[in-house]
Amino acid sequence: MKFSEFNFHRDIAKGVKIAGFKEPSPIQEEAIPIIASGSDLVGQAHTGTGKTAAFGLPMMDKLARGEIERALVITPTRELATQVADELYHLGRFAGIRTLTVYGGVGYGRQIALIHKGVQIVVATPGRLKDLYKKGKIDVFNPEIVVLDEADEMLDMGFLEEIKEIFEYIPQNRQTLLFSATMPEPIKELANDILYQPQFISAVGDDETTNNIIDQRYYMINESQRDEALIKLLETEETNKCIVFCRMKREVDRLTEHLQALGFSAGGLHGDLEQRDREIMIKSYRRSEIKIMVATDVAARGLDVKDVTHVFNFHIPFDPQSYVHRIGRTGRAGKSGQAITLVTTEEFRELQRIQKEVGAEMRLATLQGADGLDDTGREYLAEQVRDIAIHNDASGMLEYMSDMDKDMILEKLMSRLIEQEKQHIGSQIGFDQETVDTMMQNYTGEKKATRNNNRRRKRR
Repeated sequence: MKFSEFNFHRDIAKGVKIAGFKEPSPIQEEAIPIIASGSDLVGQAHTGTGKTAAFGLPMMDKLARGEIERALVITPTRELATQVADELYHLGRFAGIRTLTVYGGVGYGRQIALIHKGVQIVVATPGRLKDLYKKGKIDVFNPEIVVLDEADEMLDMGFLEEIKEIFEYIPQNRQTLLFSATMPEPIKELANDILYQPQFISAVGDDETTNNIIDQRYYMINESQRDEALIKLLETEETNKCIVFCRMKREVDRLTEHLQALGFSAGGLHGDLEQRDREIMIKSYRRSEIKIMVATDVAARGLDVKDVTHVFNFHIPFDPQSYVHRIGRTGRAGKSGQAITLVTTEEFRELQRIQKEVGAEMRLATLQGADGLDDTGREYLAEQVRDIAIHNDASGMLEYMSDMDKDMILEKLMSRLIEQEKQHIGSQIGFDQETVDTMMQNYTGEKKATRNNNRRRKRR
């Protein structure tokens, strides 16, 4: 099928041609005729499959033909709102369609003024939109088409109540479109509440949970190896743009500074950034001025950037759904991607739970590290030495080696320690399958022994 077969208004068709669109994606081919017919729609599709054009083109076609006057798109984040508005502007600019983004962190005045002047499409985040409606600032804006984009993201971010309240201010005689990558029960309930006899389409396989064109692997490491492992991976992987996920804001700041000090083009993204700094950071990332984005889960919600080749889980996510959201930043629009997770013995059970719940096929991998000891290895050994209790026979042993220089004794003992601890500080980053199996058996045995001891104490 060709885009010309949709018979868009000539000004919309011109925008499609300039954008280089020739053949519609599966979600576009299914959604556009349904939206053009005026039916409500529930569309299940991952980000990067062409959703914006799928709802944007028929919506703007109706605007260009004068069939409707206003449309509203609700997105979970400011970044996604900006991105959607930009794409709609470029596709609809020849029809003179005016688009406005509405989100928090900036003044109300300009947004209210432009809505009253008659912008045709408003792309908004739930919080600011609810405030404007609730305060009676945009009563004039009565959209005939409403789009909920990334509905499951809005659920995860706690916006469900805001969404329900917003729909109390919107006219009932509207066309409503809901798009979501997953369909948890609360989203199905929301669809039942706000849509009228919707048609359902899906561009997601029945058993698809994580993108099957993403190569997923993990490295079993010691905690002390995290920085070294990530740096070695960044040096050896053929990355274009990548995202490094951390759990904590302070870890984002620390790791970003560390990578910058080593000469990497890195930037940090977390919730404590001022809105202006956040926008500058994301713009630099999109323009490839920054190649590595270090981010928390919340900060990366709705972050849709093309050509992300790698996602690194510096820390394993808190839950399986976060894993799906993280790795979904790569492998988009039919392109392959790499998802790499660093995991310790203590975190391995959590990794297995994620694998089981989301159906992820992760493979164990190893990486050749640097020759000799680095600072991380030296720090690890120094900590081991500090923790060694002095044995009663230690002084006596020194008398048996009185023919040797004390520095020589110390170097020989350190050599023995290095040899004993080589699996923790050796040149290979990540343990092989045999070592992992042995470690997990030992770890399971230790945990079982601890539980048994705790039970005995309780009985006493």
